[in-house]
Amino acid sequence: MRTLVSWLGRTDLHAPAGSPEVGLGPIAQAADALAYDEIVLLADYPRDDVAPYLKWLRARTEARIDTHFVKLTGPTEFAEIYEAATGALHSLIERHDPGLRLTFHLSPGTPAMAAVWIILAKTRFPAELLESSRDHGVRTVSVPFDISADFIPDLLRVPDRRLEALSAGLPPAAPEFGDIVHRSREMERVIVLARRVAPRSVPVLIEGETGTGKELLARAIHGASPRRGGPFQAVNCGAIPPELVESELFGHEKGAFTGAAQRRRGQFETASGGTLFLDEIGDLPKPAQVKLLRALQEGRFSRVGSVDSLTADVRVVAATNRTLIDEVSEGRFREDLFHRLAVAILKLPPLRERRGDLPLLIDHLLAQVNHESAEEPGFHPKGLSAGAKNLLRGHPWPGNVRELLNTLRRAVIWSAGETISTDDLRESLLPATSSALSDILDRQLGEGLSLPELLETVAKHYLARALEQTHGNKTRAAELVGLPSYQTFSNWMQRYGVEG
Repeated sequence: MRTLVSWLGRTDLHAPAGSPEVGLGPIAQAADALAYDEIVLLADYPRDDVAPYLKWLRARTEARIDTHFVKLTGPTEFAEIYEAATGALHSLIERHDPGLRLTFHLSPGTPAMAAVWIILAKTRFPAELLESSRDHGVRTVSVPFDISADFIPDLLRVPDRRLEALSAGLPPAAPEFGDIVHRSREMERVIVLARRVAPRSVPVLIEGETGTGKELLARAIHGASPRRGGPFQAVNCGAIPPELVESELFGHEKGAFTGAAQRRRGQFETASGGTLFLDEIGDLPKPAQVKLLRALQEGRFSRVGSVDSLTADVRVVAATNRTLIDEVSEGRFREDLFHRLAVAILKLPPLRERRGDLPLLIDHLLAQVNHESAEEPGFHPKGLSAGAKNLLRGHPWPGNVRELLNTLRRAVIWSAGETISTDDLRESLLPATSSALSDILDRQLGEGLSLPELLETVAKHYLARALEQTHGNKTRAAELVGLPSYQTFSNWMQRYGVEG
């Protein structure tokens, strides 16, 4: 059973008019050139517009014609195109025996539609690929395995992640996640998990070093949740004096303690209907942990100085720069509270482990700093010299994205011209601490350790320093880092993406 499957294109609809410029159109051209038992068409056009074409096509071929009318919000909506195509194919396969021979026509429709046919033909629905034109006729398209293996994953990841999201069963992407600048697989994995948990009301625990963007991720989860219309209340647990934690979280009555001049609502009440973000939850004192646990378990609490019980509909997202399970084992954090908070755990990787994200973040954050400074008298947007970029890429960034942003802010201030020089940037970098060096040398062996990435970090750092010190003289720079020649030095620069 030979079956041609194709989207119906606008050129096809114009074919019955007999215009020499249009010719037969891709579908009729294929039907004339090759013998098909069935033609399955997907149409994103009104039925009245399609009916004349179907009547014309049936008069030209003996093949059975089956039409699936679909409604796309746009001709490049990968997820919708993918869903429509797989739906039609599943319906077709159910009606036929296993001997079905499929051909996908790439010419009609948009490039996005053709891309989906290629993906399906090389993955879920093995099929022949076809293209046709008025000048070159009908031809089989050959996509070799090695091209498929390289091209298809990139197509899924880069041009439109919505297709990958559909196959992973993810909800539609919320614009809030677009604020998290990334392209690395490490961050992509975190975003995928965050999108999965966002629509649910379960507690979330975000772990990550200082400056990795824990609050930004928490706000994205809130924005992608059904609670997005409610408040987002952020509380830094480490900044609250121990004696005021209960009042801060649950409120107090007038006269409950010295200084309580009037009734005050706590963060739980204020966040009702929304999300309560408890930052640095690991710094919460033990007595406060008990009261927080009771509120989470029972869904009820009382203001300080009151016996009345209150309720609040709150989703808790907690964050910490520690590994909370280690804090539990050391006795500094209650195990029962940990399990109450850690229904979903997201671990934000440090910047040094986000392979490929640093150049993207540098450009994004510098644009942000330029925008922040645009209203200042006499300000002109600043760019980075090649040497300055190399220094940024070779730095270990113990303070992560926050340190990078503040470094760029300082560099914009210190630079007199419109280009941030290596000297400007060096004055803006904080001195490396011994803890940053120990992080390179004392990492836990096993999962998460990547020796090539560590070597890349070290190589970038010293290559950039050598170039800076020799003012770009590769022969002298090679001597400083112990490489045999300027050519070897150039090869190392190319390997690790260091600019000259």
